[in-house]
Amino acid sequence: MYFSSFSYKMFSLCNNILLALLGIVCVLPLIHVFAVSFSGAHAANANLVSFWPVDFATDAYGVVLGNGNFVGALQTTILRTVLGTVVGMSIMLMIAYSLARENEEFKGRKWYVWFFVFTMLFHGGLVPGYIVVQKLGLINSVWALILPNCVNVFNLILLLNFFRTSVPKALEESAYLDGAGHFKTLVFVYLPISMPAIATISLFTIVYHWNAWFDGLLFMSDVQNYPLSTLLQTIVVQLDLSKLTLDPEEYQRLSDRTLKAAQICITVTPILVVYPFLQRYFVKGIVLGSVKE
Repeated sequence: MYFSSFSYKMFSLCNNILLALLGIVCVLPLIHVFAVSFSGAHAANANLVSFWPVDFATDAYGVVLGNGNFVGALQTTILRTVLGTVVGMSIMLMIAYSLARENEEFKGRKWYVWFFVFTMLFHGGLVPGYIVVQKLGLINSVWALILPNCVNVFNLILLLNFFRTSVPKALEESAYLDGAGHFKTLVFVYLPISMPAIATISLFTIVYHWNAWFDGLLFMSDVQNYPLSTLLQTIVVQLDLSKLTLDPEEYQRLSDRTLKAAQICITVTPILVVYPFLQRYFVKGIVLGSVKE
């Protein structure tokens, strides 16, 4: 009855208008960056671009995509994201499945859970972490960007709670009666049921690996091994265009604003493309497993 009242309808209308305005405010800066990336150098330098390209040009994209350092950074980021997501999700799925056992099935389970929680509260430190990576011979290797943060404990706890509260125990027992072991039970029982949670955590992992920049700055001494976000940070934040190794003629012909905007657009576009396909799982994956009926 309350949901059909006039006051509720007015509240819902005002709420939707407010959220729409907030959404527009969030999107406008991105539209501006896209407009600058497709604008001419003189218009960009004169700050004449608002939300539509002025003197439409694609020279900035041609230079950026033809630059060896940028293309190498893009390849490193794609490799890091794919390997990091596959390796991280595989390990977290196996850990979550093991910790989802009852205490009678897995002796000492609670100590392992507290071991992972402890790592959320206390970190080994930047210098010890660097020394470990160096001693393992991973400096300037893509594995230095993957292995140190392979298991995200927050994502692991989300997956663990989902397994413990949303996977029917009867299905697991039926699989055991049919002769399935732990691995087959995980693959053929847990994974199909847990697709919303897996898609949500995969999205978290993909976004993390795609956007991470500090570890690339820390573990990569050669600019050719930089991931995309690290290269972008040195160019946009540190204002170091030398990382692009442009010719003097290109410096004169192009604007640093269009070059930076083009790199930002290329960097954010893959996430904007991937997110809509996983977005329908996002809320469902977080909410499911939070309440046990």
